[in-house]
Amino acid sequence: MRVRVFYHDKCFDGACSAALFSRFYRERIRNDAEFVFTGLVHRAGALFDEKQFDGDENAIVDFKYSSSPKITWWFDHHESAFLSPDDAEHFQRDQSNKKFYDPDFKSCTGFIAMIGQQRFGLDPAPMAELVKWADIIDGALYPDAKTAVAMEAPAMKLTMVIESAPDHGFVPNLIPLLATKPLAQVLEEPFIALLLPPLLKRHELSIGILEQRSECKDGTIFFDVSDHNLEGYNKFVPYYLHPESTYSVGLSKSSFRVKVSVGSNPWAPQPPEVNLARICERYGGGGHARVGAISFNPDQHAAAIKASQEIVNELRAAIRQKKS
Repeated sequence: MRVRVFYHDKCFDGACSAALFSRFYRERIRNDAEFVFTGLVHRAGALFDEKQFDGDENAIVDFKYSSSPKITWWFDHHESAFLSPDDAEHFQRDQSNKKFYDPDFKSCTGFIAMIGQQRFGLDPAPMAELVKWADIIDGALYPDAKTAVAMEAPAMKLTMVIESAPDHGFVPNLIPLLATKPLAQVLEEPFIALLLPPLLKRHELSIGILEQRSECKDGTIFFDVSDHNLEGYNKFVPYYLHPESTYSVGLSKSSFRVKVSVGSNPWAPQPPEVNLARICERYGGGGHARVGAISFNPDQHAAAIKASQEIVNELRAAIRQKKS
């Protein structure tokens, strides 16, 4: 039995979801499965290539819904989980007991653990560390911005490595380790440990760059680092630098997209009230109520700048209106 697992790439929760799903499948569905892991990223245009749905079973975790009949398992917790109303209706009609959705969960990893336990008799205890840290990292449950930026815990170092993965084979090699080993031991694997020193140095440099590039006005930060190789920057740095902020809008660039990141400060003095997923959906993106993103093609830099400025203006206006 060959099971291809599609997961949210360059994301700690995505990698952990794939790890937990594979362990769940092997323990509660069938133990002779061979797993193949494939990362998915949000980009402009089609998100899925159906030619890749070539497993005996195909699963998607921590990523948008596909109505393809070749997809047999699906777990997600993003508010923007469906590409169209037709996809949402297709999910509602599904009677397979293999497709699950709940946007109230902090992490998809925790969601899979709960479903696996309640519906299939999975013992989630061996994966408790993975679930705990997926909830903390994806749910921004750090006690303060300084802790979120310090990168002290093994899970946070692994997040940095995953978000800056050097090639498409890196995370698929990492996922089986996440399913079987404590995070501190995973971090000691030679192919991972080798990457840490340069990435930690890059993290320190990124703090300086974001300090130079970011401006906070009317409770909303804006920064543009699209001329730097910084798409995998720590998303909490802007709030560490501007603790008075409520929202942030950032522009970054990689080989396959220009990304507009929209977030809210988990420690904001004025609690965020704007649904950021809804804003991002207007531009073809999505996410959660408190964090979202939009992907543009690399040649659509001007469109990305325009969208980012419109969103900044909208969020700043919302803050001003709240204060008036």
